[in-house]
Amino acid sequence: MVNLIGTYECKIDAKGRLLLPSALKKKLLPVLEQGFVLKRSVFQSCIEMYPMQEWNVLMARINKLNRFKKKNNDFIRKFTAGVKEIEVDASGRLLVPKDLYAFAGLKKEIVLSSAVNIVEIWDKEKYEKVIEDVDDDFSDLVEEVMGDNHEFE
Repeated sequence: MVNLIGTYECKIDAKGRLLLPSALKKKLLPVLEQGFVLKRSVFQSCIEMYPMQEWNVLMARINKLNRFKKKNNDFIRKFTAGVKEIEVDASGRLLVPKDLYAFAGLKKEIVLSSAVNIVEIWDKEKYEKVIEDVDDDFSDLVEEVMGDNHEFE
């Protein structure tokens, strides 16, 4: 399992090319050769970048769903819509496909934010707004998500 830490600001060009910051590239070295999957985030207007091994774990869970239930089929279709397999080149660059670039509303300034085992790719302004919005009630969110949670025992 990949365990990522950090938030990185960088630039993306109009064609969707971005150079991974060297500190992030270094953390991703063990999984660089396997490639990555980019997908739309379910809850935010950002892109999620899964190392291939993390994506395969997630797909194993999804493959256990009964495809003869309409809501499962609908979920799979929507969840995997626009999914793209990508590689990071020898220089540490990757190409964000146009549809995902547009979905996330990326401009020149972006933020790569680690989210435990994936990296979120955000437009910098949107990221800062989301972080500010969460700050308002973050203590309540922490208590609800982590307080009295028996999953961590």
